[in-house]
Amino acid sequence: MMTHATGASLQESRPERRPLSSRLWLLAILYALVTAAVLLAMFIPSATDYVGSDNDDIMRLVEVRDLLAGQGWFDLMQYRLGLEGGTPMHWSRLVDLPIALLVRFAALFLPQVQAEAVALTIWPLLLIPLLLYPLGLAARRLGGPGAMHIGMGLGCLFAFTSIRFHPGAIDHHNLQLVLAIWVAAMLVDPQRRRSSYAAAGAACALAVAIGAETVPFVAAACAVVALQWIWHGLDAARPVRAFGLSLTLVISAAFFLTVPPQSYGVVTCDSLSLGFYALSATGGLLLSLATWLPYTATLQMRMVVGVVIAAMLLVAASVIAPQCLASPLAGLDPMLVQLWLGAVTEAQSLWQILLRDPASIGGFYAVGLLALAVCFFRALGDEEREAHLVLLLLIAVNWGISLVQVRGFAFANLLAILPLALLISDLRHRSQKEPENANLAFAYVATVLAAVPAVWALGGALIAKGLEEPIGLQTMTQDTGSQEKGECSNEADLALLAQMPAGLVAAPSNSGAEILRFTPHRVLSAPYHRNQGGMLTELHIGLAPPQEARAFLAGAGVTLLAFCETDPQTKMLIDMKSDGLYAALSRNEVPSFLKPLGGPEGGFRLFQVVSDG
Repeated sequence: MMTHATGASLQESRPERRPLSSRLWLLAILYALVTAAVLLAMFIPSATDYVGSDNDDIMRLVEVRDLLAGQGWFDLMQYRLGLEGGTPMHWSRLVDLPIALLVRFAALFLPQVQAEAVALTIWPLLLIPLLLYPLGLAARRLGGPGAMHIGMGLGCLFAFTSIRFHPGAIDHHNLQLVLAIWVAAMLVDPQRRRSSYAAAGAACALAVAIGAETVPFVAAACAVVALQWIWHGLDAARPVRAFGLSLTLVISAAFFLTVPPQSYGVVTCDSLSLGFYALSATGGLLLSLATWLPYTATLQMRMVVGVVIAAMLLVAASVIAPQCLASPLAGLDPMLVQLWLGAVTEAQSLWQILLRDPASIGGFYAVGLLALAVCFFRALGDEEREAHLVLLLLIAVNWGISLVQVRGFAFANLLAILPLALLISDLRHRSQKEPENANLAFAYVATVLAAVPAVWALGGALIAKGLEEPIGLQTMTQDTGSQEKGECSNEADLALLAQMPAGLVAAPSNSGAEILRFTPHRVLSAPYHRNQGGMLTELHIGLAPPQEARAFLAGAGVTLLAFCETDPQTKMLIDMKSDGLYAALSRNEVPSFLKPLGGPEGGFRLFQVVSDG
């Protein structure tokens, strides 16, 4: 009897094991490990480079290298890009820092190139669990463990089919996607915990600090929080206060940690500066203070306070940063709009995509539109009404952006996972309760397939190409930023250029980042809107008749011309001006002020600019 009693007491004293579904961080890591393993197995064996295919990935590596080489934390000038003096970049050191630390750590054990390869492979994979955790948390809070697993599963598919999380993807868009899903997931917390809203405020602040592309989304999130306070009043006061204070404190920290003191009064519309800082910090502070105001017990008074705050922010924006009320690219030279921006896929509108590649429309827009419909009708049906209204607004903002510039589709598709995961979970439960109901089973399977953008992309490719042509994995990744066909941008194309004494190279903007990466030269042009002077000069060099082009070359101080006849932009210039320099070079008519230096077949043909003609 004593033995039995002792055994029973030992069993009672043992801590109860928590189910795996309650250990969300562990689940997120497990899901992420599986996704990372599949990504590595699929892409590493056939990889020809350790940097992503996007120009931004390459330029980010150049920026990280400069930081590691001793360039100042506050010094964002790219001295080797553009006209004399360089080009000020608008990217945040908050993204450079973790990548630089990974490179520096790996360099303790490996040569520099291998250290970069390891760091650039690891960085996007490290972000996957940070993407999956908020998806699982929000889905579990709203729909239970089943919805959690569905949400995380859809998140894994998103990471797998998005180039932003593939090895080598180090531009800031992947981190922006992670922050966006944190914001959405925290704002649909049914219990409106202060910790959730504080996390959402911090994520909003970091999103603005990292890139101005997310400003409309962050503005929508702030509007959501304000509307929740207006509607719920005292019940929402504490979480709304936590959101506002967190937004103000984190954006302040980011501003003073990343903006140089001499630029505190400067307003830029493509990066964190006085304009975005003042409006974000002021808005967060005013929202927090509003929750303390007396006489706001009634809905009408809270509406009045909300309108006053919105009016104050609008006036502040018109005074501090009126130029930022328009698109950051509104001041782009018309020549660059025609010859550069018009050919950038991620900057295309819905109409342009319809004309250029109608088969891709489904992959870009269908899932977001489906999610909007689900949010609308489920809100009407009183199924987690507020959560679906919040998601409706946040998805609508990004889906609307994608109508103007297709780059917004990734955010809309990611945010769509939450409402679609809840719908799929409900359909699954109903189908299990009625296993003989074929309609429910079909609806469940159809919704699962429709919730995956890659399925729409694959369907569009099959319609466009038919079953006879092979469909590659790239079709399903919906890549809007990869290297264009015809560019002379790989290391072999630049081998001869890298051996020459450092100078200023005139080359197509598509190849500018690669020249900075693989050679010691300065480069006149790379596809960044702050480099308008350099890009325009390179275009004028290509379009002008040889003797006029000589003046442009001399004025910019160009020492080497790298001619890539197959580059898409160069081909445009050749077609536009048959008497231009690039057209002459395509006919092997070399003017006397250019000394041929050779080059690999199918790559750059190099010419030295000689001063005596």
